[in-house]
Amino acid sequence: MVDTLDRMTFTEGIGLRRIDHVGIAVPDLDAALDWYAGALGGAEVHREVNEAQGVVEAMVAWPEGGTQVQLLAPLGEDSPIAKFIGTKGPGLQQLAFTVADVEAAAAALRARGCRLLYDEARQGTAGSRINFVHPKDAGGVLIELVEPA
Repeated sequence: MVDTLDRMTFTEGIGLRRIDHVGIAVPDLDAALDWYAGALGGAEVHREVNEAQGVVEAMVAWPEGGTQVQLLAPLGEDSPIAKFIGTKGPGLQQLAFTVADVEAAAAALRARGCRLLYDEARQGTAGSRINFVHPKDAGGVLIELVEPA
């Protein structure tokens, strides 16, 4: 187990604050919302279409707050989410962390040998700025870095 001092040294420059959300790829946004609200008691708190990412997305939250679930449905057959669903099926697509500064986090991770999907941050949900650590450099998990608006 890593002690607090080692952990602070390792995360220096990345600026991780907390888990922001978990992204779930779904073929039908409304059906997924029915399940997350009906079975688990969540509530849709935000919805938007992100043409650049090829998705319609909804954020789901629970009464006591904490990490949200982001449901991601494809806008078309050529979107990255459609391709993900086509190869892996619906399910966990990414784990997102809130960072203080997405460009600083990206630079710190690149310095540690990680590949990021974008050269520069792009617009994410609700005006946030985002980038992603390649899954091959993160134990098979797509890691999203989110700098809130």
